[in-house]
Amino acid sequence: MEHLKMLIDKLKKEQALTKEEWVELIEGRNAELAEYLFALAREERHHYYDHDVYVRGLIEFTNYCKNDCLYCGIRKSNSNAKRYRLSEEDILSCCGTGYELGFRTFVLQGGEDGFYTDEKLVHIISRIKELYPDCALTLSIGEKSRESYQAYYDAGADRYLLRHETANAAHYAKLHPASLSAANRQQCLWDLKDIGYQVGTGFMVGSPYQTAEHLAEDLLFIKKLNPHMIGIGPFIPHHDTPFADEKAGTLELTLFMLGLLRLMLPKVLLPATTALGTIHPKGRELGIQAGANVVMPNLSPVSVRKDYSLYDNKICTGDEAAECRFCLERRMKSIGYNIVTSRGDSLNI
Repeated sequence: MEHLKMLIDKLKKEQALTKEEWVELIEGRNAELAEYLFALAREERHHYYDHDVYVRGLIEFTNYCKNDCLYCGIRKSNSNAKRYRLSEEDILSCCGTGYELGFRTFVLQGGEDGFYTDEKLVHIISRIKELYPDCALTLSIGEKSRESYQAYYDAGADRYLLRHETANAAHYAKLHPASLSAANRQQCLWDLKDIGYQVGTGFMVGSPYQTAEHLAEDLLFIKKLNPHMIGIGPFIPHHDTPFADEKAGTLELTLFMLGLLRLMLPKVLLPATTALGTIHPKGRELGIQAGANVVMPNLSPVSVRKDYSLYDNKICTGDEAAECRFCLERRMKSIGYNIVTSRGDSLNI
């Protein structure tokens, strides 16, 4: 145990470990070590971000997707999915509601849906930035060409979220169809960074076939990329996918990974994700106490929320945006943190 605590001290001091050391920490973790890690992670988080929690207004604008990822409820082959698309007016209405509630970052998230051409997306981005110039706009719409990314950036998009999912190419191939590759996904992240976006990446914790070595490779990749944001959450199976009967990832390992990420990149933005709140009633609070500093309430119209079903039993599918926002505020206050109204830019530049 003392040796593992020394590894955590080394991580805090040097903000890096070898692959072997990462594996040793992940495989050797226990409740006592986790508490030691979380205390140091909170210290770092408070040093840079105090007790502030940034909110992002999530707008899930389409659940059509051309891809067939084996874990995802909106995969192309899921004929049971009830598909929807939001119009530009719908999206702007969500932004208007969010703005009145104090949101200063909007996240446009959707499947890879060819209906939204670059032209349409550029128009939507331009309109949002025109109406809400003091807000940051994040896109989370998958793998695109560098030219498309450039067009969105030129139209006013500030940030881009693209989880690399797993840095190990062989593991990636077990989770995705042959048309997708880890190399291409990682190249997209380098392109986004090069263009000038604030970039977010991340991975699923406890996905099928995942090993401690895979998680160590994820940490090494993220250290190299040095993103502005990292979104991680437990794998949760969806009943209409090939992974329906696979075991879910655990709260315990997800929290441990959050703590490690906070020590490795102390200034990064780390969300306590909806998936965390789905596997445990206090998952998001525990995420904040493990080093996270962002929450992402849903601004999508209530009528479509249950249809953006990436995994089973997703929370917040019925709340109005305001209820969701104020419920989170109460939850954060209960553990000594404050939701703040600001763009909440990353200090990890």
